[in-house]
Amino acid sequence: LGLDMEELEEIEEDAGLGNGGLGRLAACFLDSMATLGLAAYGYGIRYEYGIFNQKIRDGWQVEEADDWLRHGNPWEKARPEYMLPVHFYGRVEHSATGAKWIDTQVVLALPYDTPVPGYMNNTVNTMRLWSARAPNDFNLRDFNVGDYIQAVLDRNLAENISRVLYPNDNFFEGKELRLKQEYFVVAATLQDIIRRFKASKFGSTDTVRTVFDSFPDQVAIQLNDTHPAMAIPELMRIFVDIEKLPWDKAWDLTKRTFAYTNHTVLPEALERWPVDLVEKLLPRHLQIIYEINQRHLDHIASLFPNDVDRLRRMSLIEEGGTKRINMAHLCIVGSHAVNGVAKIHSEIVKTQVFEDFAELEPEKFQNKTNGITPRRWLLLCNPGLAELIAEKIGEDYVRDLSQLTKLHEFVDDDLFIREVAKVKQENKVKFALYLEKEYKVKINPSSMFDVHVKRIHEYKRQLMNCLHIITMYNRIRRDPAKLFVPRTVIIGGKAAPGYHMAKMIIKLINAVAQVVNNDPMVGSKLKVIFLENYRVSLAEKVIPATDLSEQISTAGTEASGTGNMKFMLNGALTIGTMDGANVEMAEEAGEENLFIFGMRVEDVTELDRKGYNAQLYYDRLPELKQAIDQIRSGFFSPKEPNLFNDVINMLFHYDRFKVFADYEAYVKCQEKVSELYLNSKAWTKMVIRNIAAAGKFSSDRTIKEYARDIWHVEPSNLKIPPPNEPRDAAQDKTPNGTAA
Repeated sequence: LGLDMEELEEIEEDAGLGNGGLGRLAACFLDSMATLGLAAYGYGIRYEYGIFNQKIRDGWQVEEADDWLRHGNPWEKARPEYMLPVHFYGRVEHSATGAKWIDTQVVLALPYDTPVPGYMNNTVNTMRLWSARAPNDFNLRDFNVGDYIQAVLDRNLAENISRVLYPNDNFFEGKELRLKQEYFVVAATLQDIIRRFKASKFGSTDTVRTVFDSFPDQVAIQLNDTHPAMAIPELMRIFVDIEKLPWDKAWDLTKRTFAYTNHTVLPEALERWPVDLVEKLLPRHLQIIYEINQRHLDHIASLFPNDVDRLRRMSLIEEGGTKRINMAHLCIVGSHAVNGVAKIHSEIVKTQVFEDFAELEPEKFQNKTNGITPRRWLLLCNPGLAELIAEKIGEDYVRDLSQLTKLHEFVDDDLFIREVAKVKQENKVKFALYLEKEYKVKINPSSMFDVHVKRIHEYKRQLMNCLHIITMYNRIRRDPAKLFVPRTVIIGGKAAPGYHMAKMIIKLINAVAQVVNNDPMVGSKLKVIFLENYRVSLAEKVIPATDLSEQISTAGTEASGTGNMKFMLNGALTIGTMDGANVEMAEEAGEENLFIFGMRVEDVTELDRKGYNAQLYYDRLPELKQAIDQIRSGFFSPKEPNLFNDVINMLFHYDRFKVFADYEAYVKCQEKVSELYLNSKAWTKMVIRNIAAAGKFSSDRTIKEYARDIWHVEPSNLKIPPPNEPRDAAQDKTPNGTAA
């Protein structure tokens, strides 16, 4: 048709329906589940406005609405025939026949289906996203009799539920609209699952009433963090109030159906909903949560008599001030399996965050280290490298990434070393051209591309990277004749709109970039770029072009990370702390093939015990002192010398993430990075060792572990015949009945 495929790809909008790692992980998981032939569905909300578009104006982040549906979405199909009602507010009436939730407000959930194709196996699964619609008699039934126009305009109130994604990553904001969103997706999804169960042969009815005994054998529901935790009381409500099952039977089925994945240990990220809000919005669910809690605490009291503190610690309800529901506790009690997302994280979950629960039921707690789909994160984004690998080890690695270990045979192959370096160089040139077009700065493509892209958060320590940039800048100016390994430092990511410190960090990086990039003494030795509007489509461009991947969170704070894996697979080397999946990356590749630095979890714990004193590091380290003094004095903000006072004040007096404590080790480690980069061959050999060790981090491996250990389903590698080939009616059955 004379159309350019790359041009078309540029036009298509990202479906930015998540915040960061959590939403992207779900997308990788859907790809793997389809590729492994699992009968699986992904459920979520069809937000009209996804994660905001980030503009940088005068160095500050400015948010714009992400009107991603403006030109329509060709991949989705509305399914009005499966529309379902969701209830809010109202009151509960108790009678001899049981509890009744009445006088509710109804919102309709309209599903939109998006196909999820497996890789070359003719399997196509479904992602079903719910959109909120007002019923046609909304506000026209009872009151509002005369004001027809206003009643129609008020339909927006109901439809606002699916209007916009809350843009917080690793932070809980207890807003009523957010709780409505969480219950909306849960209530629609559970009705859909039960409708499908009843329609299948498993729900065959002897009497009028469905027998639910086989429900957990046919349905597995994985809770992606606590955001869908209301599914637990909702399924109980359906079983007890609607299907009239006895409580104990309903609770057994519920626990066997649900499993919970924890994604963070930061206390400010844990969902704790005020009881008053839940009582107003979902009165029956609050009663059910109270009943679950009562039985849970009775059980613990029987095991640990007179241990009131344990009861307080393990309760689903937190007393003191406003009473709150601890959603993580609800998920643990209501699930048969609980997992963290990297070995170190799962250990912290077991021994620190939920130690009382793990002591009670150790067998419930598991690890499932995260992974990424090699289809998007290698084949699609880095065809040059994917092809080069295929030439050496064949094409099967795309479905079995563990085969990358075969690349170890070529680590000393001079031709292969040169070709790997050449692919990286081509990717860098292409990305440099993109940067020059978008940012009007001249990029040296032979400089080291040092990349730090992820959500902006204090725990991810973009500030530490910033201090290193200032340190490099000062070293160049102190001794301009000295050999300096040229770097292009690229930092990108969005800050939650209400997160003041994160926005100040963005402004600081841009202020430093302004000075560094315009200093003639620096020239092309050091360039700093803040990548605007970091998102999946931009990650696909920057990751293949990266030399050095920055994974520098304080040990014990990054549950897993998945960007780290994407960089490893695409031929970047990692500078990082022993945190999250970095630990397992070092285990797979050998610690000597990563640039590991800084405190381990034990060191952080010990420093907390002693008390962290930032001033000590400032006094002891002249280069740190110089950098901090420059920020403080207005060297990077001459028009507003006090602009960064809040940042400085935080670093000295309430830095929970101990930037100064790791600064010296970080800078020294960065010197080792520069030294190796001078030896292109040694660098590329280390790159090859990393790629060869990246196989573990395929989401296919992760999903196989969920399937085996939690969902109890068998992956199938049967290639379904394509639709144009006739198939035997006998073969028309799905091999695994269970839907995850």
